[in-house]
Amino acid sequence: MALRHFGAAAAVALAVGLGASPALAVTEIQWWHAMTGANNDVIVKLANDFNASQTDYKVIPTYKGNYPDTMNAGIAAFRAGNAPHIMQVFEVGTATMMAATGAVKPVYKLMAETGEKFDPKNYLPAITGYYSTSKGEMLSFPFNSSSTVMWVNLDELKKANVEIPKTWPEVFEAGKKLKAAGHDTCGFSGSWVTWVNLEQLSAWHNTPLSSKANGLDGFDTVLEFNGPLQVKHLENLVELQKTKVYDYAGRTNTGEGRFTSGECPIYLTSSAFFGNVKAQAKFNFTAVPMPYYPDVKGAPQNSIIGGASLWVMGGKPADDYKGVAKFLTFLSDTDRQVYIHKASGYLPITKAAYAKAKEEGFYKDQPYLETPLLELTNKEPTENSRGLRLGNMVQLRDVWSEEIEQALAGKKTAKQALDAAVERGNTMLRQFEKTAVK
Repeated sequence: MALRHFGAAAAVALAVGLGASPALAVTEIQWWHAMTGANNDVIVKLANDFNASQTDYKVIPTYKGNYPDTMNAGIAAFRAGNAPHIMQVFEVGTATMMAATGAVKPVYKLMAETGEKFDPKNYLPAITGYYSTSKGEMLSFPFNSSSTVMWVNLDELKKANVEIPKTWPEVFEAGKKLKAAGHDTCGFSGSWVTWVNLEQLSAWHNTPLSSKANGLDGFDTVLEFNGPLQVKHLENLVELQKTKVYDYAGRTNTGEGRFTSGECPIYLTSSAFFGNVKAQAKFNFTAVPMPYYPDVKGAPQNSIIGGASLWVMGGKPADDYKGVAKFLTFLSDTDRQVYIHKASGYLPITKAAYAKAKEEGFYKDQPYLETPLLELTNKEPTENSRGLRLGNMVQLRDVWSEEIEQALAGKKTAKQALDAAVERGNTMLRQFEKTAVK
């Protein structure tokens, strides 16, 4: 998936092939995305509203499949000389996009060159930090952001006389009581096993996942998640898996239905699960912050984001970039950010939009929609909690999941599994470092 094959020749060919738009003609801005269902409707409305707000530019949104499919389509299109202007890329693709010198145009440069009013300080730092340089220069535009939360079946906790847990030890005890109360196959579980149990766990406890600020300060980062905290946590899950107090639900989010069906009354996954929970759950629910280990000094710290951002592709005419910049300014509008937040459940990316949603009482009846924001803004981000930027992240997560599964199956100890995950992952990172375009 690396973009190292993108070359200057392709960029030149692209610029020449597109040429300037005819005089007085509307300049089309191609936007490739990975949103489906109601979220696709939000994207279409945003494009239509922008198109109706002025007469010089027309944003054309196009669904290109899931996140990996959309990214691969963009890579292929760039090589062929017909890349879109804007491409939605999931957060774990950030390092790959950064490495593609010439293939992308950093947002901070775009806004400066086009003269659009742009102040990165207006955006929530816990969100923008993921997509910015160590100097605070925004590389891509945060679009749909979420974080890990703990979804709770309030009815089942009440039946079992269990209080909503706040710490991991309390989750473990709650899981045992829920199992004893009839949840034989799952006291608690979660999706995105590495995101929740390595990436978020480390950030939430202000513990490094890897060196160099989790890769944000350089591709020569070294994985460090085989420390005491992470090993202890996996040991706990391994032990609880034996009795189904905890039950593994897979590498991605395919197991989320175990919560909405009522099988798993406590479930850790993305806050973006909200739409499905609201539509499918036949019980009272809420979402609360991730649990933490109380013996870790300073915990909890702040969570990191999931979701995706908008990358501006390189090699376009100057007038096209003016339109792209105006569209990003349009998306940053406070009222528009509040609309996106309310319509999709994804997070507002500006401080003003968050403040306005609070002032309007939006969280009074739906407090669970503020939970990820409270996590992200719990404390000022540190080098361990700004996010992560690792090359070949999709493949890395598969390796990490594989090793965690070995531990859960009793084939390795937790320490052996995490040591192997770190060793194998570092080999992959060194390969990425060699091939990445500097």
